[in-house]
Amino acid sequence: MFHLTIRIKTSPREQENAFVVLRSLAERTRVLPGCAVCRIYQDVQEEGALLFEEIWSSEDAMNRHIRSEGYRDVLLIMEMAHAKPEIRLETISNLTGMETLEKLREEANPNLKSP
Repeated sequence: MFHLTIRIKTSPREQENAFVVLRSLAERTRVLPGCAVCRIYQDVQEEGALLFEEIWSSEDAMNRHIRSEGYRDVLLIMEMAHAKPEIRLETISNLTGMETLEKLREEANPNLKSP
């Protein structure tokens, strides 16, 4: 799996427009083959900061999306940024969830029992 995040800092005036554009793209992206997750977040601690997150099941699916015409919206929003966007691509080889938290908690305190 491939996890791509782009953090974009816009002016407060431009944030709403950027959010609307990215939200629309996220809705269109979620239904694409290979897309597991596509979300947009507003940072409540830093005005004007947005996070665009995508998780893809394959590198090919992610690459097709990045090369698509629709991805131009992300590039245009990145060009509007007041600072260099933070782009992070992570390859995920293993996913775990609650079972890992429970195991670690039980290791730290054997008297804890999971519900």
